[in-house]
Amino acid sequence: MSKQEVILCRELESSLAQAVDRCPHDKLFILTDEHTHRLCLPRIQNLPALEGAEEIVIGAEDVNKNLETLASVWQALSSRGATRHSLLINLGGGMVTDLGGFAAATFKRGINYINIPTTLLAMVDASVGGKTGINFNGLKNEIGAFAPASSVLLETEFLSSLDAHNFFSGYAEMLKHGLISTPQHLDELLTFDTDQPDYTQLKELVGQSVQVKEDIVEQDPKEHGIRKALNLGHTIGHAFESLALAESRPVLHGYAVAWGLVCELYLSHLKTGFPKERLRQVVQFVRQNYGAFTFTCQHYDRLYELMLHDKKNTAGIINFTLLKDVGDICLNRTADKDTIFETLDFYRECMGL
Repeated sequence: MSKQEVILCRELESSLAQAVDRCPHDKLFILTDEHTHRLCLPRIQNLPALEGAEEIVIGAEDVNKNLETLASVWQALSSRGATRHSLLINLGGGMVTDLGGFAAATFKRGINYINIPTTLLAMVDASVGGKTGINFNGLKNEIGAFAPASSVLLETEFLSSLDAHNFFSGYAEMLKHGLISTPQHLDELLTFDTDQPDYTQLKELVGQSVQVKEDIVEQDPKEHGIRKALNLGHTIGHAFESLALAESRPVLHGYAVAWGLVCELYLSHLKTGFPKERLRQVVQFVRQNYGAFTFTCQHYDRLYELMLHDKKNTAGIINFTLLKDVGDICLNRTADKDTIFETLDFYRECMGL
């Protein structure tokens, strides 16, 4: 897999010009959704590097991350004369970078693409690492491919238009990166002033967070080993997300991950001795900033079924990434149904449900 270039932009105009130069092309397309068309495209559309670019607009939010939307992007590329030498720029959050990346990976067997993530979640997670895909058959990211962007441009100025919910959604992935890296990085994240963010400091934290992910992805691009560390919080988090979707009360991905972290750190405490004090700190941060996902013990079997469906599992065994301590990662750990139910009990109890 080719290595993608991740650039923490000092100046978006010159970074974008360089990224476009790296990909000689006959036609240039920009994919936006309804939000980024309005809020973010004006910031870049008059830059010389994008002269003659054609825009493709899709619906916003995760409900549009589906086969129909993907087909509409293929259709637009095809009908507007895109060739295998064309270039696609994805300007948006994780839904746009995931779906746009997959459209680029599959159109004419693969064209070059550049990601310009505009949400915190996309900056620190979705747009980096080469995973692309769509939701299918009620399951998250069920269809996709490993296909890295040629470049990922991180411009934290886009975050000033982000609402608090989307800010915290991205921050959950940063917390996860803190947990799998160093106590110092985790402490910086737990004490960062999220009420009145200092964007200069946030840019540094985003840079560190992306570096954690990049280092892991470089060691293991196709998720055979250490890349599974990035799944911390996701096995149970994805189950929450899928249940919420099925019950027509969708939640943001990062919120599901934050709640999943609470569960999987408790599981880590049970299974590998993760320190109780660290668990308490994270539970407190999540409770304070994310509220709680509500469910009853009647939902336990359904949640268990959803965990079994997770792509990372084999032969009916649920795989978890757990921690002995901050940065001390234990891959491919399993837990039986009773232990998972005990974990869900703990979650409901500590969240006051």
